[in-house]
Amino acid sequence: MKQEVKMHKILIVYYSRKGENYCNGVIRNLAKGNTAIVAEMIKEVTGGDIFEIETLQPYPANYQQCTEAAKRELSEGTRPLLKSYPGGIQDYETIFVGYPNWWGTMPMALFSFMENYDLKGKAIIPFCTNEGSGMGHSESDLRRLAKGAEVMPGLAIHGAEAVSAKPQVEAWIQRMKQFKEA
Repeated sequence: MKQEVKMHKILIVYYSRKGENYCNGVIRNLAKGNTAIVAEMIKEVTGGDIFEIETLQPYPANYQQCTEAAKRELSEGTRPLLKSYPGGIQDYETIFVGYPNWWGTMPMALFSFMENYDLKGKAIIPFCTNEGSGMGHSESDLRRLAKGAEVMPGLAIHGAEAVSAKPQVEAWIQRMKQFKEA
């Protein structure tokens, strides 16, 4: 068993989409979303607390309809209502923020989440799953949303490879730990 990487008090927040997803050029039905898989790996490695962001109004089950809804939210600057928010966020020093890359950035639900908190002095560590677009401009969006926080280099995982990404996740977390200690 691998030793946990300690980075002070850690929270892992994420939004993930199960059901119809685009994977390696085809639509597949996923029992668990790719971002949720990676978030659970981060929890296992860091020992942090975990919180899943859920929208009050679910996105359409159909993948194409979901992407159109996400595109519309982005273009209109919509902030979807969330089912709940974690309490005690002021107690966390390090917050991993995970999401699928939708239209070059985070789903707008992450904007709703980030704008709800004063994150000054926190270390924000983004991670995303994608099918070829990497982090997009999500890191710069996070810097804009989390004024006064230190947004660290993110990790982009090809969604279709999420289930086998543990070595990549472990190496990245080790780099983040070293970066924070420097």
